[in-house]
Amino acid sequence: MGVITGWLGSGKTTLLNHLLQADHGHRLAVIENEFGEVDVDSDLVSIKEDLVGQGGEGEEQIMMLNNGCLCCTVRDDLVDMLGKLSERRDKFDRIVIETTGLANPAPIIQTFFIEESVATNMRLDGVVTLVDAKHVELHLDEQKPEGVVNEALEQVAYADRIILNKTDLVSPEDLARVHGRLKAINGMATILEASRAQVPVEYVLGVGGFDLDRIDAEVRALWGEVAEDGLVVDGEMDLEKVNFWLGALVEMRSEDLYRMKGVLAIKDFDRRFVCQGVHMLFEGKPDRPWREGEKRASKLVFIGKDIDGDLLREGFEACRVKA
Repeated sequence: MGVITGWLGSGKTTLLNHLLQADHGHRLAVIENEFGEVDVDSDLVSIKEDLVGQGGEGEEQIMMLNNGCLCCTVRDDLVDMLGKLSERRDKFDRIVIETTGLANPAPIIQTFFIEESVATNMRLDGVVTLVDAKHVELHLDEQKPEGVVNEALEQVAYADRIILNKTDLVSPEDLARVHGRLKAINGMATILEASRAQVPVEYVLGVGGFDLDRIDAEVRALWGEVAEDGLVVDGEMDLEKVNFWLGALVEMRSEDLYRMKGVLAIKDFDRRFVCQGVHMLFEGKPDRPWREGEKRASKLVFIGKDIDGDLLREGFEACRVKA
């Protein structure tokens, strides 16, 4: 299951219609936050069906499209809608969730960590964020009242992949500056330039952003690019201390921590330990065995705001097993 997010006017409508019409062989179920938020091409619609809510009124709607895809709206309970879709598993093989332009994708991501019924039956693939190259800096620089988050910034921060859309409307100099700002917010995400949201379907489907089996390769690939946002400690770590430190960090700074990925060398454990975190939640599991002669080192990469790198490094190093 993938999440598509982006500010109003970034091109989500165009991208979703592109996905629904493209010849990719997938049967998609698209979940929209509001029926009027994304205008699915009416030529694609073959059947509309209202889902009756607890109040007896049609609160949600499912559309069957001519190409076999499903498109549904959800206004309140995403978990409930996912449950309804799970009863129709024979009708689709992938789900795409589109957030409203003003939405922070974190609550959707967290649903897959904390809702057992969802985590058991579905796998979160990744977050794809559309960015309007012409106006993104205005949104990123928008002054917010104290305590109010900048949704545009968080949409970029939580992304696994970014589509930098409408690049035909900006100069090469402006485009380079926007690239720099996006990388400064989220050095983990790949960025693909586009015009009219025309991107390969594979860039949106099959992201693998939350696949623990891929984290080792991702961290190694990212390390050269985002070392200033990451920590590395030689030697072995005390897993209990790491858990305590991360738990305390999340408790104190959860609002400022967006994403975390890492590979750990654990004392008396012959396998790498891979981990990831989203906001206030994190998880981990054993990975492949350490190879003969391979240097044992632990690496963590963070995405967040107003984070003291020196303080993070001090806390991480304190988890190392003393020789």
